[in-house]
Amino acid sequence: MANLLCIAVVLVVASFLPVSQAADSKSSFEDNFSIMWSEDHFKTSEDGQIWYLSLDKETGCGFQTKQRYRFGWFSMKLKLVGGDSAGVVTAYYMCTENGAGPERDELDFEFLGNRTGEPYLIQTNIYKNGTGGREMRHMLWFDPTEDFHTYSILWNNHQIVYFVDRVPVRVFKNTDYTNNFFPNEKPMYLFSSIWNADDWATRGGLEKTDWKKAPFVSSYKDFSVEACQWEDPYPACVSTTTTNWWDQYSAWHLSGDQKMDFAWVERNLVIYDYCKDSKRYPTLPEECSLSPWD
Repeated sequence: MANLLCIAVVLVVASFLPVSQAADSKSSFEDNFSIMWSEDHFKTSEDGQIWYLSLDKETGCGFQTKQRYRFGWFSMKLKLVGGDSAGVVTAYYMCTENGAGPERDELDFEFLGNRTGEPYLIQTNIYKNGTGGREMRHMLWFDPTEDFHTYSILWNNHQIVYFVDRVPVRVFKNTDYTNNFFPNEKPMYLFSSIWNADDWATRGGLEKTDWKKAPFVSSYKDFSVEACQWEDPYPACVSTTTTNWWDQYSAWHLSGDQKMDFAWVERNLVIYDYCKDSKRYPTLPEECSLSPWD
């Protein structure tokens, strides 16, 4: 991990991303979100700027945006559960439904807990009409429990890009085929939650949650969004910005600097890529043939 930290200092800040996002950084939790369940497991700092979700043996906790969006830039700073967090998952994701509906579209960040001293893994996944199976797993080049780091999703009709501290770690292109696997029709809420997944999350379920270490707490701040806010009836959609930079040509592809960062990530941090799993997919999904560089 120390070698990764040394290499990471050369990462270039992504060039087309805005220096500051449109959402008011001083807005409170209540301005943007609603608690989904277990309100007694949710707390805020005195000024309302830092939000805490906790998990114990009884239950976890989750929240969602009050608004739905179709395309845009979505960003949040998270500090993950420290110490022995085996079996714990912090999920940060976009989804068309509140709950795992059978026809949902979904864009996932899942942070998989660890035994003390082991690296955190992030798992990303994409669903369309209830079908997923597009998992990737990455290591991180820092300890995500020591401080806040920024996790962002760029979503337009050409690509979905997952960013960690403005570094692109995953690119998912639109094949532009009829009935292709690209979620671009339904509006989505943004969610986060913390929950127990010790049946699969850490070493395939071999490491179980140590409830003596509970409560497990994930921390959040600085939610920002520049996006097209959905308003019924379809297709009414009102932009939260005047420029829509996230849907301009420069946001349809990685920039030159982003390609350098992405190449570094590909060489050093990828643990699993469904597009390289020929046992699981003897015939690879069609989007696997697309180049993230184009």
